[in-house]
Amino acid sequence: MSVNLSNCKTIVIKVGSSTLTGSAGANIDPAAIDQLVDMVAKLKSQGKQVIIVSSGAIAAGLSPLGLTSRPSDLSKQQAAASVGQGLLMAKYTESFNRFKITTSQILITIDDINRPSHFENIKAVITTLLGLDVVPIINENDTVGTEEIKFGDNDGIAARVTTLISADLLVLITDIDGLYDSDPSLAGAKQINEVADISSLDSSTFGGAGKSGVGSGGMVTKVEAAKLVTSAGIGMLLTKLSDLPDALAEKQVGTYFLPN
Repeated sequence: MSVNLSNCKTIVIKVGSSTLTGSAGANIDPAAIDQLVDMVAKLKSQGKQVIIVSSGAIAAGLSPLGLTSRPSDLSKQQAAASVGQGLLMAKYTESFNRFKITTSQILITIDDINRPSHFENIKAVITTLLGLDVVPIINENDTVGTEEIKFGDNDGIAARVTTLISADLLVLITDIDGLYDSDPSLAGAKQINEVADISSLDSSTFGGAGKSGVGSGGMVTKVEAAKLVTSAGIGMLLTKLSDLPDALAEKQVGTYFLPN
């Protein structure tokens, strides 16, 4: 089953670090940013509202700090995020300016989602920005987030935001083209095009974090995100950036998790 975009008014697109920065220690790839922005601009020209949940702040800060891989200690991760967040937003702003589209930055932690007053404020801000024709760009606030108030990945944030604003579709962009029935690097692995019952999936085949070494999520966090949004009656598409144009043209690409 392909995604029926005609029924989707509000779309959340989450993009991972490996897609935006490539191998560990690399700078942000402007071509990747432009490719994503091109598709968002196309969706907006069709009258859609789009929210981006973007990883990449820590990864973007590695090279300027002379680091060759994602640090393990929290303080260095926060330092990298502090350097990289501005670089990331600058690239987004520059790219969206090609279409005269205004962007905004929203940094949140799990604490913000779990506190009712913060929850309602985030919802109100996002709704207001969308009403002003702005593309909100959301990221976890890695600079100040402690282990107790961190999601640890943006897949969880994307899923929470999707349900928070009752969006119509969540798109998770990763460095592989969908969910497979076994390790996709192994011969004979088959892509799963459609998932109607997440409980039937074999979690032992999901693997760990992405192969680039700059992200914190992995297929497990993506399936958990799918559980959250589909249980709220929202579909989720898992695909890679180069397949996004085909996905938005309603072709059969990636893995589509059907809403319950």
